[in-house]
Amino acid sequence: MLSTNAIRNIVGIIGNVLSFGLFLSPLPTFVKITKRKAVEDFSAIPYLATVLNCMLWVFYGLPVVHPNSILIVTINGVGLVLEAIYLAVFFIYAPNRSRLKVLKILAAEMVFMGAVIAGVIAGAHTHKERTFIVGILCVIFGTCMYASPLSVMRLVIRTKSVKYMPFFLSLAAFLNGVCWTVYALLEFDIFVLLPNGLGALFGAMQLILYFCYYRSTPREETKAEVQLPVSSSIAPSGGNNEPLGSVGVQR
Repeated sequence: MLSTNAIRNIVGIIGNVLSFGLFLSPLPTFVKITKRKAVEDFSAIPYLATVLNCMLWVFYGLPVVHPNSILIVTINGVGLVLEAIYLAVFFIYAPNRSRLKVLKILAAEMVFMGAVIAGVIAGAHTHKERTFIVGILCVIFGTCMYASPLSVMRLVIRTKSVKYMPFFLSLAAFLNGVCWTVYALLEFDIFVLLPNGLGALFGAMQLILYFCYYRSTPREETKAEVQLPVSSSIAPSGGNNEPLGSVGVQR
């Protein structure tokens, strides 16, 4: 019989695969940006916020903060690389004003992350203290990311259309949330449990809404470009500045 630790590792590997798929979900959008050679109305804010989120989770999973969390480090490390690629594409095709904005936000994030790392290493001397401090920050940013579907769900109810909530994206987000919730429960980790438990809940709500409003959605509206929403206070936008399919990935 498999040990709890072995089962947790298996669940974590499955979670890595699901999360990787979610991190890749904006790829078609950036392919279109490359072909058009213009970012048009797309915003870099969701990707900038995801970069910070990934950096926090990578730091959380390091042995110096929370030992035995390598699977958290691997997926968020991969996510960090993918987000950096997305931002590089955005930077290449964005106007100068947008490029400057991206650089300023990235600089602020690096300063913030540097302050967090220095403060935690110097001020907290046990794994428990470091886990608590970094975990709180991860929960705050993670909860904001998983709360982002609320704006999309509100739009679905208002328009009676699932145009901006692709089914497979919602399904993947739900399964991802469930997988990492199970991972957190197997070796109780409240900081991983809270945001991913919310992710599973919001994912389930999206699927319910999808089945409620699918029939009332015109056929030509069933496909949508996808950006990666990351904050309840930042509405991701497409060509028409409307919220798009929701994804939240943070472990």
